[in-house]
Amino acid sequence: MAATHQAVLDQWESVSLWQKLTIRDVLWGLLVVAGSGYAYALYQGYMDSYEVAIQIGATLALIAWGLYWKPVRLFSLTVAGLTVVALWRYGTDFDLRKSDFLLKYFLESQAAFMWMSSLYVLATFAYFAALLGRSEFTGKTATALTWIAATMGLTGLLVRWRESYLLGADIGHIPVSNLYEVFILFALITALLYLFYEDRHHTRAMGGFALLVISGAVAFLLWYTFGRDAYHIQPLIPALQSYWMKIHVPANFIGYGAFALAAMLGVAFLLRTGAEAHDPNGLLARVLPPLELLDDVMYKAIALGFAAFTIATILGALWAAEAWGGYWSWDPKETWALIVWLNYAAWLHLRLTKGWRGAPMAWWAVIGLFVTLFAFLGVNMFLSGLHSYGSL
Repeated sequence: MAATHQAVLDQWESVSLWQKLTIRDVLWGLLVVAGSGYAYALYQGYMDSYEVAIQIGATLALIAWGLYWKPVRLFSLTVAGLTVVALWRYGTDFDLRKSDFLLKYFLESQAAFMWMSSLYVLATFAYFAALLGRSEFTGKTATALTWIAATMGLTGLLVRWRESYLLGADIGHIPVSNLYEVFILFALITALLYLFYEDRHHTRAMGGFALLVISGAVAFLLWYTFGRDAYHIQPLIPALQSYWMKIHVPANFIGYGAFALAAMLGVAFLLRTGAEAHDPNGLLARVLPPLELLDDVMYKAIALGFAAFTIATILGALWAAEAWGGYWSWDPKETWALIVWLNYAAWLHLRLTKGWRGAPMAWWAVIGLFVTLFAFLGVNMFLSGLHSYGSL
């Protein structure tokens, strides 16, 4: 029986990728290519050769993403549909956001971000309610709220991109240029990373912890929005007028999102460890995610984040060489990026070569989030340098 099973596996692995594709897979790829082609036809006048190359790469990445993780197909198509509706309602008049019902209350970027923020907070409460009450319905509701929040967040970013061009061709830019925009990107990426692991492991027990850090980002975002009027679209400063920003910043925030997710799972790990030590039959010990699951996902998140952060650091060095004439200048932002990289490199090294696991690694993941947070936000607040344009 074992030999037969192995033979089937060997036969399956020998089948080419093309033979494994289904009609739905092919349709997915064709839809993405068609959508990308339509976007190119509309906006090619704003694009240079580098941006065309980025669009081609993003198109291929989206196709691969949808093949690897099926739920992202409906997510992407829904975002595309909502974005098209928003752009249709706008036309060429930015002021319609004040009078058009759909734009004013749902699809204008600021309205979409407010929906996103509210839904993430509701999802946080729903996940914890589902965890403590062991309610399958509440858990499904929490998942749905998170998906809808992510949908509104990405739709808002894409609409904001168009809005910037409606203000003027010289103002238009991808919305990843300031703290307001990247906090939205952070919340979006962290949520999608969590939803991926929720789907892969068929459990919602980690949801409340993952959404807690997203709700924290939402709280900062709301303060930054209303306390500092940060939601206004501003022209890019010269240092940011580069195609490198379009790939460096998203890669960076895949790293930040993954590290934040790992830290929150570290918190859950420590709570579960403490609960088992003090009251093995208590509520927390019974409802919190298993230690093996938390340890595994924490490791996978840090590995993914480290890979993305490494790519982002290399891209940042290339951007610096073009903008400032050198790959590395020991600017405070660069120095703290190196500290973050070394921190997680050491974490992975000890995990893979020494087999370190358990509470010490969970504590390290939690502390690592504070190191990352200082590199992301603290440097902008307390230190000055070449990256001072990102200050509060």
